[in-house]
Amino acid sequence: MQKKTLALTTLTLLAVIAIGAWWYASNQNPSGQATVAVDRSALIRPHSPSLGRADPPVVIVEFLDPACETCRTFYPMVKQLMAQHPDRIRLVVRYAPFHKGSDKVVAVLEAARRQGKFWPSLEALLASQQDWASNHTAKVDLAWKYLEPIGLNMEQLAIDLTAPDVKQAVAQDLADANTLGVSQTPEYFVNGRPLPSFGFEQLRQLVAEEVAKAR
Repeated sequence: MQKKTLALTTLTLLAVIAIGAWWYASNQNPSGQATVAVDRSALIRPHSPSLGRADPPVVIVEFLDPACETCRTFYPMVKQLMAQHPDRIRLVVRYAPFHKGSDKVVAVLEAARRQGKFWPSLEALLASQQDWASNHTAKVDLAWKYLEPIGLNMEQLAIDLTAPDVKQAVAQDLADANTLGVSQTPEYFVNGRPLPSFGFEQLRQLVAEEVAKAR
């Protein structure tokens, strides 16, 4: 009787170990990093500006602060990454105005989006960032002159800055950033997967993995 009990206990222990090993393996990604659960409903909202085809195999969601120097540095690199994979990547921008005064600059971008000028406005502001943002502080009054050549209706832009839905869009993005654990910019998610650690090479690798899956 004791031998049967011992055998049964051993089999139970082996089963527990096997289940544990399976669970561990299923929660690892190809790079060996533990998979992080992401609330996908918080990744993209209807107001989120996007660049690229509507149904690509790879979607990059970027939480961006227009006053962030690293965001300015990474933006052309992300555009180059998209060019290396034509029609296979869509970039979605979310607002994360963590710098002082950035919320006002983000409101400008959201108002420009109403006129169909989000992307040229973003690129103009990033290119001139050193002139209107310093010491981690954004001064929106200094940024206006860089938007005038784009062809925006500046009077309408000033009106739309205070529109309730503009404020709501910024508030929603900040709430989603909090839900997803975004605490610095730029922060990227590739098909819902966060970067294993910060860096452009990590982003490039994650994009390559997702592109390969779609082939």
